[in-house]
Amino acid sequence: MFHQRIDGKTGFPEKSGLYDPGLERESCGVGFVANIKGVASHEIMTDAFKVNASMDHRGGCGFEDNTGDGAGILTAMPHSFFKAVCGQLDMTLPEAGRYAVGNLFLPQDASERAAAKDILNNIITEEGQLLLGYRQVPIAPEVADIGPAAKSAMPCIEQVVIGAGPG
Repeated sequence: MFHQRIDGKTGFPEKSGLYDPGLERESCGVGFVANIKGVASHEIMTDAFKVNASMDHRGGCGFEDNTGDGAGILTAMPHSFFKAVCGQLDMTLPEAGRYAVGNLFLPQDASERAAAKDILNNIITEEGQLLLGYRQVPIAPEVADIGPAAKSAMPCIEQVVIGAGPG
């Protein structure tokens, strides 16, 4: 991508001193939030959400002000959270570190969604892992005020929980 420079020209400035245009990388907004003492808390998530929501541009720009670009928050595995929500689904989790949770963006069509899950179930079995179950991710598109384009293309969002196989 070319940038408009102060001198009115497009492109990166010439190599000079420690600056090398060959080292330029395109990265739209990135923010980091952490507790300096390594203490996990919901406040970190709240702060990360505020940082994410404050960035005007985080990737793709849509034609609607309220259609997002899919930006998200990366966290460590919150074992106590998953233990609680999976327990509500009668899904027993192994100890922390012995399972994984994957976010799935599945087709809206129920038969296509079932076919995709069948393929995933087979791969989990072939890899010697254990399918523990699926969880519907609670969403609130009305509260989030997403645009009509995003709403019409919104996938079915679920999580797959996979236990570590023997060994």
